[in-house]
Amino acid sequence: MGDVRRRGAVALGLTALVAPLTLALGATPAAAASCTTQTGPYQKQVEKFLGRPVDGKQSAADCKAIKAFQTKHGITPNIGYAGSVTWGVMDLMLKQKAVGSNPNKDGKCPVNKGRIACVNLTLQLSWIQDGKKLVYGPVPVRTGRDGDETRTGLKKIYWRNIDHVSSIYDVPMPYAQFFDGGQAFHQASVSMWNPPGSRGCVNMTKTDAKKYWSLLKKGDDVFVYGRKPGT
Repeated sequence: MGDVRRRGAVALGLTALVAPLTLALGATPAAAASCTTQTGPYQKQVEKFLGRPVDGKQSAADCKAIKAFQTKHGITPNIGYAGSVTWGVMDLMLKQKAVGSNPNKDGKCPVNKGRIACVNLTLQLSWIQDGKKLVYGPVPVRTGRDGDETRTGLKKIYWRNIDHVSSIYDVPMPYAQFFDGGQAFHQASVSMWNPPGSRGCVNMTKTDAKKYWSLLKKGDDVFVYGRKPGT
């Protein structure tokens, strides 16, 4: 979501994270709504993530658990197939969790700017730091999809609007803090792991967007780096 410039056609999904063609072709609406009996290429990984018995074979219980995860995060088709899109989301969650409380371990977000909001596109994480001190986060975010990438580099918050509504997409953008040509931090109503991503803004949960609103002000620095998978 967000007031961003269109830059070409939008490619759906993360690179190589697409449902098998055999599932997409010839599927009726009724079939798409049901659970698949097919074993997916990431069956064992998905079973382990969900705490299911890891046998690498699809079961009715496996499908139900996978489908619930897909539905929660807006992954389609939500038919319980352990494909690359679903595993890609889970793998990202595991990588985010592994970061712990030291998101700037690699030192890529500047520590000589005072208070600054950092966005790691590769891990889809954001946090606020003051020098080397972590002020808030890291928190999961949802950045721009392929064709509408969140632009990298050092920026500044230039406008804030707590009740903003996008003039392009006509959608609410609560707690919007703009930092680059219409791209902003703001609350979004979808899962932070919902593929393929935003229209360029940095989507946040309501809790995190409100906290960023309280901690940041006009003129504060923002640093965006890395590359979102699939862009």
